[in-house]
Amino acid sequence: MLHLEHLNLVVKDIPKALAFYQAAFPHWRIRGGGEGSWYGKPRNWLHFGDDYQYICFNDDGTGENRDLTGHQVGLAHFAFVTNNLEAVIKRLGQAGFEIDKPGTEDAYRKNVYFKDPDGFEIEFVEYLSDLPGERNRY
Repeated sequence: MLHLEHLNLVVKDIPKALAFYQAAFPHWRIRGGGEGSWYGKPRNWLHFGDDYQYICFNDDGTGENRDLTGHQVGLAHFAFVTNNLEAVIKRLGQAGFEIDKPGTEDAYRKNVYFKDPDGFEIEFVEYLSDLPGERNRY
């Protein structure tokens, strides 16, 4: 079996990025961090997650993230499953983050999209069925 262990995101400001993800994942913690360099440029890094999955932040980012309304090659979005979408929306709202766009209406799932401080689009989805044929309708 394979599963996703971590995402490695290049950001501009780790504390700003961390504020978003701490609101979304209150059960995660800072696992570790340090300093290093990437192709001659110094950077700080931090791992935020649990014992099995995490997000790595590196603070040597410059420029802007890709235009999500455009067609450039790059990351479109990544998604996390929750069993309580309303709680995620509430925590992110209390931390100052608003829904970027609503998901599509579906009888078997609810979803929304947020943008983090560095312009990455994150989808949060709550499935309302355990049946794959209903969860994965296209």
